[in-house]
Amino acid sequence: MSFLRRRSATPAGPDFDVLAMDPGDWPGNLGAGLLPAPDGSCQGVFLRYDLFGGRGPAMIIGNLPEGSPAREVAEGEIPFEVAQLLLALENDEEVTVVGTEDMPVMQGDNLLIVRRLKLSEGRISCVQFDRSDNVLVTIAAWDRPITDDLYALLKPLPAELFQQA
Repeated sequence: MSFLRRRSATPAGPDFDVLAMDPGDWPGNLGAGLLPAPDGSCQGVFLRYDLFGGRGPAMIIGNLPEGSPAREVAEGEIPFEVAQLLLALENDEEVTVVGTEDMPVMQGDNLLIVRRLKLSEGRISCVQFDRSDNVLVTIAAWDRPITDDLYALLKPLPAELFQQA
């Protein structure tokens, strides 16, 4: 998994590779957000995939490095990406994690241990896995299941995608 190495210096973007779907492979709109720390470092990246052309997101994929405060959630609390999905959908109902299930999934030649989160809102699908560089990837989807086919579409996105103009 050499593509999951940390980068040395990218001052305008994340200092880690972002694993997600290539925007060119997605038929809708894509938005990206960086989570800055007070010292200017990047504490995470999340990508919002809008399949419906402005009528709401279909999926959010987050990449949170080790030490990111967004990774620290209490038991039963939803991940940051699920909260962002609910916010984007303007859905203010309370959602909690009601269970988890670990399952093995192949991504190319690599074995991932994927944690499926069962949520109190059944229309949200959510999975998480840790990468070899200790970045936590969370995928939250609205009203569609997350199937094993999705993992084959995940790839590192170029750093230029996150550079400020």
